Amino acid sequence: MNGGQADRLVIRFDRGSLVVSGWPRQQMNLPHYLIWDPRVQAHRCLAIHYRALVRRLIGEGRPYRDEARQYPELSLPAGDLAALYPFQREALAAWERGKRGIVELPTGAGKTRLALQALCSVNRGSLIVVPTLDLLAQWCAVLQEGLGVSAGVVGGGSFDPRPVTVCTYASAYRRGETFGDRFCLVIFDECHHLSGGGYRRIPEVMIAPYRLGLSATVAWADARRHALHPIIGPIVYKRSITELRGRYLANYRIETIRAELSPAERKAYREARRCYLEYARKRGLTPTSAGMWQRFIFAASGNPEGRRALDAYYRQRQIAYAPQAKFAVLKELLHRHRAERVLIFTNDNSTAYQISRDLLLPIITHQTPMGERRRALENFRTDRWPFLVTSRVLNEGVDLPMANVAVILSGSASVREHVQRMGRILRKAPGKEAVLYEVISRTPAEERVSRRRRQHDAYR
Repeated sequence: MNGGQADRLVIRFDRGSLVVSGWPRQQMNLPHYLIWDPRVQAHRCLAIHYRALVRRLIGEGRPYRDEARQYPELSLPAGDLAALYPFQREALAAWERGKRGIVELPTGAGKTRLALQALCSVNRGSLIVVPTLDLLAQWCAVLQEGLGVSAGVVGGGSFDPRPVTVCTYASAYRRGETFGDRFCLVIFDECHHLSGGGYRRIPEVMIAPYRLGLSATVAWADARRHALHPIIGPIVYKRSITELRGRYLANYRIETIRAELSPAERKAYREARRCYLEYARKRGLTPTSAGMWQRFIFAASGNPEGRRALDAYYRQRQIAYAPQAKFAVLKELLHRHRAERVLIFTNDNSTAYQISRDLLLPIITHQTPMGERRRALENFRTDRWPFLVTSRVLNEGVDLPMANVAVILSGSASVREHVQRMGRILRKAPGKEAVLYEVISRTPAEERVSRRRRQHDAYR
């Protein structure tokens, strides 16, 4: 409970941390997260501990004054939202039990609709954190259309926090400690971005007692997955593509097409691969050894032979990714699906630009200016441009419900990347059957990539 001016305990927010004044320094059984800060003669902890601290004070009946919380109450019109599907209602109910946790649903299953209901359930200042500027713009449009909310924007050169704000991960990392007291709920869209690197700091500098993580693919190593539990909460609800296909997602089929290397390409591939592997084996490295790539880079950087081996590695990989036979397959597929909406994915920008030049197709990469990117997406959505080439920037988040064919010309072995790309074509529509073509060269590396991808139950 909160007390009056005579309270001994005061909690205030200070640049991503909480300062707790009035708690005796030597008191026994202090919360483990509180440390003494001699600079201010008070205890301090990261802002993420706000919920645990307040719950403890209330549980002990200890009076306190809360100067940390600066988030407003809202009046969001939940009644204006479309009714949720049964599985979405189950997901919302599972999250509402503790108002912390991760919901894992396939792309196209309506995670955004679920999040809007969560916003209305909390009805207090809320922040949505997203990985890209495309998603930032998309969320702002959804909030305006669904709830009539003109959202604040932090990112892309803007700093305009409001009671409901959309922010990029990059901007939240740089500036989160300046507004971490303004939001009761934080929604982490594509929350797997928090599993590595410095982005974990974002939820630590927010007091938000309520947290919702959204992802289609929480498929990382156990240590990283468990690392999300203390900063967002556990996985509270999960449904797979196979559980929702047909009724809530489009039916789909997956076809793998193998492309042969020409004699000249195969010779060049073998020579480059032999150069790369021979150098690696001299240093006791094999393609399956732990930390092989990092150790190979370190060894190769210090001498001419190593740099030749590194060049050979990239050369054999590029031959496998983009043999001429793949381009012939692509031309045939585009002709076959000339009346449909087709997304073409590559692993790298150079291959994407080559396709764009050779076939005169529109393209989006991370180098595409924002205005040009928006025009390309709008032209694709309105059927002015039926085909669109990209490297990785459309892997996640962008809503393209009309797309029904995806051609994967090259990509990583990541199951997450493959499922994200598949998700771009799974939006439900009357009579829709989505088709995903996986085009791989008959090389050891690409065969191995294909086997890794097929570990996901979407292939079953």
